[in-house]
Amino acid sequence: MEWNVDDRIKVVATNRKATHNYAILERIEAGIALLGSEIKSIRAGHITLKEGYVSIEGRQAWLINVHISPYDPASLGNHEPLRKKRLLLHRKEILRLQEARQQKGLAIIPLRVYLKRGLAKVEIGLGRGLKKYDKRRIIAKKDAERDMRRALNRRG
Repeated sequence: MEWNVDDRIKVVATNRKATHNYAILERIEAGIALLGSEIKSIRAGHITLKEGYVSIEGRQAWLINVHISPYDPASLGNHEPLRKKRLLLHRKEILRLQEARQQKGLAIIPLRVYLKRGLAKVEIGLGRGLKKYDKRRIIAKKDAERDMRRALNRRG
């Protein structure tokens, strides 16, 4: 977990696979409707975005397949770990996301979950899936840059 002092943001979880598998074209901040035991568990950092995605059903956006571990002290009134969570977005934003997914074939992926002024927020991204050769090209470019930095550091 890391703190961004300027905005009082505490990053709780990031989806590293998202930037590896998708070219992120746009990022949107959304609130999450949570139960009490879920927010306690998120504050403790027990959340996984790895397999998560956003689905739009009717006029609602839902965060699906995001695992929030049960909060042990709330054993009796605990939540279901893979329960789908409603995203708090404006109607225009939901319609724009739905249109992008249907017409352009983009995926809607959760990128990171953070606490902003005590409230849980999720940053979702509109992304286009990368092909295997695109991923290889990106990895080769990163390797070349790393090798150049190492060579420059050895000389200096």
